[in-house]
Amino acid sequence: MGPRIIHLHPAAPTKPATGAACNGCGVCCAAEPCPLGMLLSRRRRGACAALEWHAADARYRCGALAAPARWLPWLPAPLARGLAGRWIAAGRGCDADLEPQAAGPASGQSPGQP
Repeated sequence: MGPRIIHLHPAAPTKPATGAACNGCGVCCAAEPCPLGMLLSRRRRGACAALEWHAADARYRCGALAAPARWLPWLPAPLARGLAGRWIAAGRGCDADLEPQAAGPASGQSPGQP
């Protein structure tokens, strides 16, 4: 498969090494939804609809964890957070084997520009 273009906030942190702790870079969820993201986004390709930018922290977060009442309203928030954390393997380290590259001058966009 050829290169894929994903759009991230310019202030997003750099993707950590595979296996390192998640830093909220958003690369994995912007590239494709996880199984929970497929359910919430109602799609199997493209960015997860539940991917949320948190400006105060300058990082991305999973909406199912950050705002469970919005994404999993049929479940009590503590249960939704626990299940979402388990479903997305929160705390397990980065499992995205993607290697992001900044947009080049030929693309007409500056790095990280949506």
